[in-house]
Amino acid sequence: MLEILTQIIGWSGTLLIVLAYFFVSNKKIASTSKIYQFMNLFGAIGVGVNVFYQKAWPGFALEATWALIALAALWKIFKRN
Repeated sequence: MLEILTQIIGWSGTLLIVLAYFFVSNKKIASTSKIYQFMNLFGAIGVGVNVFYQKAWPGFALEATWALIALAALWKIFKRN
């Protein structure tokens, strides 16, 4: 059951990251928008949960870094407002 749950979380995270990229690439949202950064943050967390469960440490390091970048961008966005 836990494996199925981590798969669902991982696929949801993947979908968020790909959608975020699609929206930015097609100028539907700005790369500096809160929604883009939140999609990247929650996408990275979702994929991170999956790769952590699988003990895929390089993938986990990538997703942790991705999440930190999104958090830093969100910090700047909220600091400006």
